[in-house]
Amino acid sequence: MKKEKGITFTGSLRSDGITIYQKQGKTIIRSSTRSKSNGFTIKQFIQRQRMRHAIALWRELEYCYPMFTEAKSAYNGFVSLANHLPAVFVNKYDAMHSPSFLMPGIPVSDGTLPEVKQHLGEVGGKAALITDIRPYTKSYGMELRLFTAEQINGTYPKVEFDVRSVTREELIETGEGLALVGEEFADDNKGWALVLVRGENCSPQSIVTRCTLYQQFTTEEVLNEAAKTYGRVKESPFPSPRR
Repeated sequence: MKKEKGITFTGSLRSDGITIYQKQGKTIIRSSTRSKSNGFTIKQFIQRQRMRHAIALWRELEYCYPMFTEAKSAYNGFVSLANHLPAVFVNKYDAMHSPSFLMPGIPVSDGTLPEVKQHLGEVGGKAALITDIRPYTKSYGMELRLFTAEQINGTYPKVEFDVRSVTREELIETGEGLALVGEEFADDNKGWALVLVRGENCSPQSIVTRCTLYQQFTTEEVLNEAAKTYGRVKESPFPSPRR
């Protein structure tokens, strides 16, 4: 039998829109139905930026062993909630350093215990974290954990988290509920969340803060400038990001 000479291969000549493959011992050549990616839309870019920031926050928070009991994992629980935070935009080069921003609403726990309503204010002329926990609340087997978040303004902004247990003796009774009082609660570069913990369960809580640095990175102008550095974002028009 005469042996035919030639080269047989399977592949795609994308530049010419041609696909070559083997089928039942025959070489098939046809026009490619897969078009080259044209990048992603501005809406997709905003979501990617939101996810990037959620991951950057988690990398700092995870060392505090936060509880997210309503998800398959603490990571999944955190990211699901953090994806509802305002999107912050950084350019492609700064993104490699995983910058993160302190803002109200950063989740630190999620569970089925009652949520503690809390806000920053003053007690007796001193800065305080005021809660709606009543003095007579049954506390058997209950632990209070205070999460502290701090905005570090270095070359690349970063949020650092810490957590500690709070004793009943530290809390002061007010007309609204129990409060933590101290000068630290006057720091505009910090945020806090007091979490109730009982056994393997906890309350759903998020950070309260006066920090506003993140707002500089949520504007349409910053969105446009950040998107341009990626080069594959479809332009015109760029809508205002959803807050």
